[in-house]
Amino acid sequence: MRSAFPGLISLRRLAAFCSGIFIVWVAIGSPLNAFDDVSLTVHMLQHLLLMAVAPPLILRGAPALPLLHGLPRWLAQGLVGPVLRWAPVKRLGGLVTRPAIAWLVAALALIVWHIPAVFELALRWQWLHEFEHGCFFLAGLVFWWPVVEPWPSVVAAPRWIIPLYLFCATLPCDALSGFLVFCDRVVYSSYLSAPRVFRISPLQDQECAAALMWVCTTIIFLVPAVMITIQFLAPHSARLAAPALAKTPGSVGNRLEAAKWKVV
Repeated sequence: MRSAFPGLISLRRLAAFCSGIFIVWVAIGSPLNAFDDVSLTVHMLQHLLLMAVAPPLILRGAPALPLLHGLPRWLAQGLVGPVLRWAPVKRLGGLVTRPAIAWLVAALALIVWHIPAVFELALRWQWLHEFEHGCFFLAGLVFWWPVVEPWPSVVAAPRWIIPLYLFCATLPCDALSGFLVFCDRVVYSSYLSAPRVFRISPLQDQECAAALMWVCTTIIFLVPAVMITIQFLAPHSARLAAPALAKTPGSVGNRLEAAKWKVV
């Protein structure tokens, strides 16, 4: 693909995609995975990496491009293409990636998997634990889709709504974090009998996990919200400033205009 279309996959996209895959490995394939059943802080870090860090990087890499071009031609044209063009699939994709639905998917994944009974079952059953990680990762991809808008996404909402969307996404995380921080008991009883590898009490571990979620999600969501706001306001500021610059004698606008005509 790079030899046929040199500008199609930039180095920035490649770096973003590889970084996202590496973060997925750090969350569930590295030695970090060995401590999730003894420390809630490590477990919460896994959830953050799978849901809030890896998905936007992978989507920023536009993975659909190399995936579709890497498939055998008979499979891409005979099966994948018709399925993706099928009207119900297109409607479902458009519905799931709407900001309101994407927010609901992420919020439900976060809340349901942190219900104490469900959380304890996931710690006991390995297959359910792996399914939990898959749910967090897929929910993260759905949530970040309206923000990143990877190819071949179609814009379903005005861009100005995304900062509000990101702000609302912090509310479920804040509610869960606040509950875990100010709760005077250990919510997930499995950590009461777990080995104390990091030499802190289970309640302190719970407070650290909640603080990690609280601070990290706020920063992670704030950065793209500010960037999108600046991008959205920049054209409006330029349009408002242009008439004023043009009317000012000896202004930058007049000098640029004179230089343009001199070049012409």
